[in-house]
Amino acid sequence: MSRTSRVMNCSQQAVFDVLSDGWTYATWVVGAARIREVEEGFPAVGTKIHHSVGLWPALLSDNTEVERVDEPRELQLRVRAWPTGEGVVTIICEPHGDGQTEVTMTEQAVTGPAKMIPDLVQDAMLKMRNTETLRRLAFLAESGARSKHGRYE
Repeated sequence: MSRTSRVMNCSQQAVFDVLSDGWTYATWVVGAARIREVEEGFPAVGTKIHHSVGLWPALLSDNTEVERVDEPRELQLRVRAWPTGEGVVTIICEPHGDGQTEVTMTEQAVTGPAKMIPDLVQDAMLKMRNTETLRRLAFLAESGARSKHGRYE
């Protein structure tokens, strides 16, 4: 399991506001190319973001489903990108200092060919990607901007 953390200069709710807007995922999730649909009620348990990953013209279309939510503290997602497989991503937001939030992202492949990659190699690859993912998430959450369907103003 890969674990990556970053302290952000904003509240837990500011981070969760970005996490709760499925239309923004292609903005901050490294590898997500576009969002095709966000189901009504996202991020309620069982709702999905329908996305594409990769680079055009080799895009793979799949979805990410909410498995657990405890706003503004936790969001757990089942991410799918077949034929590579599925993974579980958990994002925990905890108060850290005065007005800051420590965001910790864990990720682990749970099915498919990606599960066959040795943990040490998987962790190194995910750590690099998730460091950048959290950096992008911080830009949005710390800006204080609010989104409506992926457009920050």
